[in-house]
Amino acid sequence: MIEPALIQIRFSDIDLMGHVNNAVYLSYLEYTRVHYFNQMLDENWDWETNGIILAHTEISYRIPIVLNDKPEIQMKIGRVGDKSFTFHYSIFVDGKIMSNASSTLVCYNTLLKSSITIPLLMRESFMQLEKFQT
Repeated sequence: MIEPALIQIRFSDIDLMGHVNNAVYLSYLEYTRVHYFNQMLDENWDWETNGIILAHTEISYRIPIVLNDKPEIQMKIGRVGDKSFTFHYSIFVDGKIMSNASSTLVCYNTLLKSSITIPLLMRESFMQLEKFQT
């Protein structure tokens, strides 16, 4: 199991309501993907030819996160297709669930500007993640 991503909230993440702005959650999810991929794939991974692009994200906000909170984000694997896959995220503060999210990503070759089949090593790396249970 990979340790959850630890998020440090910046003052600029906070909106006038005193909590993390909804748009900032996208950055937190991106940070979480990088955190997990850094542990799942070789540091020399070629992201130009074996990259990913974000196709869809959904976020459910349950409880606001505020400046002094210390969020942790767990990521699980969901559906895995031929060229795309889904990650599911749970955002916790002190063991309490604050938000849930999911992202569908498509494997993509930036040089060819085309979607590609999920590379075998990436597909195998998904086994390091817990399976999302619906």
